[in-house]
Amino acid sequence: MGGQAALVTGSSRGIGLAAAVELARAGFAVAVNGPAEGAELAAAVERVREEGGAVVPAAFDVADVGAHSAALERIEAVIGPLTTLVNNAGVGVMSRGDVLDVTPESWDRCMAVNARGGFFLTQTFARRLLGGAREAGPFRSVVNVTSANAEAVAVQRGEYCASKAAAAMGSSVFAVRLGAEGVAVYDVRPGLIETEMTAPVIESYRTRAADGLTLTPRVGAPEEVGRVIATLAAGGLPYTTGQVVAVDGGMLVPRF
Repeated sequence: MGGQAALVTGSSRGIGLAAAVELARAGFAVAVNGPAEGAELAAAVERVREEGGAVVPAAFDVADVGAHSAALERIEAVIGPLTTLVNNAGVGVMSRGDVLDVTPESWDRCMAVNARGGFFLTQTFARRLLGGAREAGPFRSVVNVTSANAEAVAVQRGEYCASKAAAAMGSSVFAVRLGAEGVAVYDVRPGLIETEMTAPVIESYRTRAADGLTLTPRVGAPEEVGRVIATLAAGGLPYTTGQVVAVDGGMLVPRF
């Protein structure tokens, strides 16, 4: 489907970069986001550019709500009106440990990026989207990348879990608000995925996956999550909105 343009937050590496690559392959113009200019963002832009099509760097911190409107203005001046927002930017906890030791600083950081930033960026995006022409056109969507921890407790990362649960409710809220406007909203929940964020614990994840934590006995790859995101953004699941799509190898299937 032609004429689609996506902003993928937190796309200088990991799942976000994989999603940006898959969207470019699907024919989207793509805005690649990181919190600041630098070598990592430049390299990500070049990687996405290899897939062809328009690509633009978009350096801004999603936690800075006041920067959202100007950022979208700059992006659309280069690649045209955005049809798609992928809220992928996220941070982990400042220190894993007992929930009784969680600090307000770590709580606030998780909430600012993982929940608050995505909520208000979606609000800004939706206002711009609905303020434009309403005639039939490309599929329009918001894809929120939350986590299996929106549902499953990881007691050593309590503030992270809480922030992802808040982000997941944001998915539902915006799905209800935007459904009649022809904008689909999805909640993608990755499980055990090998990324820079999970590098410190990935070997334990591999062991737990092989021992049966996931029905598919391995950890996942960012490219697999990216492919799911691109499928949703392209309208590959018609007549759907508000769905949770767990990309977790069956980890959260209830079992005795």
